[in-house]
Amino acid sequence: MAHPSTYRPRPGEIPTDPGVYRFRDKDGRVIYVGKAKSLRSRLSSYFQDIGQLHPRTASMVLAGASVEWTVVSTEVEALQLEYSWIKEFDPRFNVKYRDDKSYPYLAVTLGEEFPRAQVLRGAKRKGTRYFGPYAHAWAIRETLDQALRVFPMRTCSAGVFKRASQVGRPCLLGYIDKCSAPCVGRVDADHHRQIAEDFCDFMAGESTKFVKRLERQMTAASDELEFEQAARLRDDIGALQRVLEKSAVVFGDGTDADVFALADDELEVAVQVFHVRGGRIRGQRGWVAEKEFETVPEVVGHLLQQLYGGEEGESVPREVLVPVLPDDDATLGQWLSGLRGSRVDLRVPQRGDKRTLMETVERNATQSLARHKVARAGDLTARSQALQQLQELLELDESPLRIECFDISHVQGTQVVGSMVVFEDGLPRKAEYRRFIVRGQQDDDGAPATVDDTAAMHEVLTRRFRRYLKDRDEPQGRDEETGRPTRFAYPPQLVVVDGGLPQVNAAARAIEDLGIVDVAVVGLAKRLEEVWVPGQDFPVVLPRTSEGLYLLQRLRDEAHRFAITFHRQRRSKAMTNSALDGIPGLGDVKRKALLRQFGSVKRIRAASAEELVEVPGIGRALADVIQRELTGEPAEPTVNLTTGEIVDEHRESND
Repeated sequence: MAHPSTYRPRPGEIPTDPGVYRFRDKDGRVIYVGKAKSLRSRLSSYFQDIGQLHPRTASMVLAGASVEWTVVSTEVEALQLEYSWIKEFDPRFNVKYRDDKSYPYLAVTLGEEFPRAQVLRGAKRKGTRYFGPYAHAWAIRETLDQALRVFPMRTCSAGVFKRASQVGRPCLLGYIDKCSAPCVGRVDADHHRQIAEDFCDFMAGESTKFVKRLERQMTAASDELEFEQAARLRDDIGALQRVLEKSAVVFGDGTDADVFALADDELEVAVQVFHVRGGRIRGQRGWVAEKEFETVPEVVGHLLQQLYGGEEGESVPREVLVPVLPDDDATLGQWLSGLRGSRVDLRVPQRGDKRTLMETVERNATQSLARHKVARAGDLTARSQALQQLQELLELDESPLRIECFDISHVQGTQVVGSMVVFEDGLPRKAEYRRFIVRGQQDDDGAPATVDDTAAMHEVLTRRFRRYLKDRDEPQGRDEETGRPTRFAYPPQLVVVDGGLPQVNAAARAIEDLGIVDVAVVGLAKRLEEVWVPGQDFPVVLPRTSEGLYLLQRLRDEAHRFAITFHRQRRSKAMTNSALDGIPGLGDVKRKALLRQFGSVKRIRAASAEELVEVPGIGRALADVIQRELTGEPAEPTVNLTTGEIVDEHRESND
């Protein structure tokens, strides 16, 4: 590690303007991104006496090797640039205050010709309107089941919709009047879109007008003695009321707000958010994140920045209620208003219904942190013990904070694949997982030779660490061709392979051949769960009840699962491929016609060109191509009937 004094910039070089700064390590990887109203005062605070810094800050500046900054015009620009860089570089010392959990949303795909209502998770898509998040997907389905009585919009997939259109018969929902069946033309696209927009208005809080409209229609039907129609409308009103009952009314004035509350200790902070739309609680979410040295106002600022940074304007409500105002509340309010396109009120509720709701959210946050602390007490202790035991028993120079595990999967040497899983601080980091297709060496005839486990392990480790060396040497930690951040510039302290001494020696040889000397390699054999070290004739036997062995087993099992999954995908794809696939000019319709005529690929291969031509859609030229592709023999030469010359069909077009 470099001492901060070795790369400390002179105070006169640092501007006093607002801006964003980045710390980089010795490999050029961005390890921290921050913003400041005055770059000079903020950066100077990092280069004081190490003993006066918070332990996490001290670790960051000791891990750094350089610092750079970018001056911007306003604090809002600094906020935007900081968010984009954190999202792009994913620095290891920036705390993430939003959860990684994927919450289900009720989504309406207004960007399609026939909008569809469905349950969606993950990143939000353009042209889709979202409602939620919900705690459970079944809650969304219950809501849809009730609402479709009144708003019979499409919920089927594209495949089901297309199939119904082809056969001219709607699905079950169309027959029971829970879908207007646009697939068979019962309603046109404009009418169906109006149904979808009415449903969105209802879910957005404009519920009263729809209930009153149905009540008027029910009264009119009753006056005209159409009692069956009146009864159906009565049931529709009941369905809408049941939907409304699922979301509690908290405000009578149609308030749109997100209510945040925090509960923290020295290490972590529990976050709870209630999403209020149209005066009703439409969704709730909660999670626990690391807090380290930041104060509650700083946590609130980073929380809002990360939570709303990737959202569309309509996801930002008119009011954001927080327990304390962040230090740069004016800048954040201006930034949120820019995202929404209209004014956003960022404030702390002091009295009334909003303060009462804030207290409810705070109780949820407090209980969430208490539950997490009970589970955390055992988990943190176990992970710390596991890393410490591995360091001691394997005689490592430092604690293996990043461990990578590799496994090979194949069936009798076919479809050979490799997997790489990554654990950091004893926890899986799935974004860093990688899969490898093992190519192997070719024999004298040019055909791929059989690949055994040791050769496959050597190839996978060579490719992984060759990429690490390439990424490490890239300027500024970015790929020269694509400009994207490098992915392998962060090496592990420990490599674990699934296997015994042969696999371990192959992995160690691959790393040594690349000149890497600071990465330890071990193997975990399945039979007796012994740990093999390169160059040693006898394994290291860890205690059966040790946390270190449990961690290695988790790594090995996760790598095995990841490799098996990838191998099954490739094997399934290979089994469904046909020799007819990829023949130029032979599409899906003609391929089905051939199979219908001959029954199998074997009979197609044995058929003559004249027999192939008898199949509808197959001409003489295509028949010759099919024969050539299936038999591997050159097609018969084509003779020009006018000149009597042989036409070379295979010559290049520029001859």
